[in-house]
Amino acid sequence: MNKDLFAALESLEKEKGISKEILFEALEVALVSAYKRNFQSAPAVSVTIDRETGEIKVFSQLKVVEDVSSEEMEVSLYEARVYDPHCQIGDIVEMDVTPKEFGRIAAQTAKQVVIQRIREAERELIFESFVDRTEEVITGLVRRFEQRNVIIDLGRTEAVLPVDEQIPHERYRQGERVKTFILDVKKTTKGPQIIVTRTHTGFLKRLFEMEVPEIYEGIVEIKAAAREAGHRSKLAVISHNQDIDPVGACVGPKGSRVQAISNELKGEKIDIVKWSEEPEEYIANALSPAKVASVAVDYNNKGASVIVPDSQLSLAIGKEGQNARLAARITGWKVDISSETQHTEQSLSAIGLSGETDDGRENESSETEQIAAEEQAEEVEEQKEETEEQTEETEEQTEETEAEKDTAEDEVGTEETAEEMPAGSEEPAAKETSEEDLLADD
Repeated sequence: MNKDLFAALESLEKEKGISKEILFEALEVALVSAYKRNFQSAPAVSVTIDRETGEIKVFSQLKVVEDVSSEEMEVSLYEARVYDPHCQIGDIVEMDVTPKEFGRIAAQTAKQVVIQRIREAERELIFESFVDRTEEVITGLVRRFEQRNVIIDLGRTEAVLPVDEQIPHERYRQGERVKTFILDVKKTTKGPQIIVTRTHTGFLKRLFEMEVPEIYEGIVEIKAAAREAGHRSKLAVISHNQDIDPVGACVGPKGSRVQAISNELKGEKIDIVKWSEEPEEYIANALSPAKVASVAVDYNNKGASVIVPDSQLSLAIGKEGQNARLAARITGWKVDISSETQHTEQSLSAIGLSGETDDGRENESSETEQIAAEEQAEEVEEQKEETEEQTEETEEQTEETEAEKDTAEDEVGTEETAEEMPAGSEEPAAKETSEEDLLADD
């Protein structure tokens, strides 16, 4: 039996990674429980197992008294001195009370206790192995779904990806391999609970460390990061080597490095900007891809007024203010963005050149609208008059065309009559002419 016991403990030590000493202690605790249950002994009982031979001994701790009133808790001085010749009244003596058939009973009753202890030891080992790995990226397989939470298999244990830590609109398939960021490791009665995330800013940093060798080696340092998971992120970097461009190192050849990370984050857009000790320069860089005209900082309130060209205003603010929010978060400054036109109007208003109240502006706007309406009405009238004039000219042209047509028809009729006249019709005219000539001669 002792050989089988040692062989079983060695096998567990190899398979589960549990120390043999921990298994011996678990077995001793189990045997104490089994002894008390089967032999109704005193509460103060201990069991020892020889680490070399495997021999099991049970000891009961009894108090030395003159008159024994409870055999389970007391022992007489005469009997106690058999085990300890120097004991006195009131001392505690350990007496060997190992039963003859205790080995068979122990094997039957301590089995479940030993198994439970082994499970607890396994959980403790898992907890110890993961508690020091917080804020690390780990890869696992999507195992199942529980109330919109994703359970990820990590091999020796499972991790939970809560719905709040999932990238919005991201879908997971069972058996899919996914990377996550260890957010927290908790010890519970059911074992260690590992909480992972895909939305944390640290996840973005660790992905860049894995993808960019310069960051892993410490040549390029990530100074700050801000993220709206699934939409857009900003990363501020600095290089400790003047020959290396921090932004170019993170982007990679033809954007391969940043594109790989963007694909892992399901198409999330990533802006990489250069960090600077000068707040003006840093804030201007943080508003990338928008171009900034000027930056004025207020150190007391830690605020910055940023002026951008009119064409860059919408780009600087971003969709629903996203670009401005991320820039404020990555820099730690309150950012107020305005266009050059708006800044000019504010400057003129401040010096009183257009110091009108809002009511005055509203009245002026109303008057302007009224004038514009009147001008528009006048234009409509002018267009109407021009149309009528064009209509009259068209009618006159039509009448002239018809008159010319009638004249042309008359001329054509006259020519036709001349052609129809006989040839002899010209003689009377000739005769008349000759008579006139005769009269003139007379």
